[in-house]
Amino acid sequence: MSESQEVKFKVKVYDYPEGTKPKRVAKEVTESLKGVVSTKKIGKLKKQAIQCPVLNEERNFVECFACKSHIRRVMGEVDCAGGSAELQV
Repeated sequence: MSESQEVKFKVKVYDYPEGTKPKRVAKEVTESLKGVVSTKKIGKLKKQAIQCPVLNEERNFVECFACKSHIRRVMGEVDCAGGSAELQV
């Protein structure tokens, strides 16, 4: 990440409500994160969601983490560049 991306959106990360099943994440996305994030951590992240400002829909945090617009996550907030919502698989 040599080039610095400008933050357009700050999005809150939240846990799925009790009794609600998290949205399914494509296997390619999960596989691309192995080696970057531990398997145990991926399991925890799958239980969290964000309201994506680019797509205007709820997304699983794992998909957000794999998105090209994702910059960083700090204190329960995601900094988003607001560009394309293409996944880095």
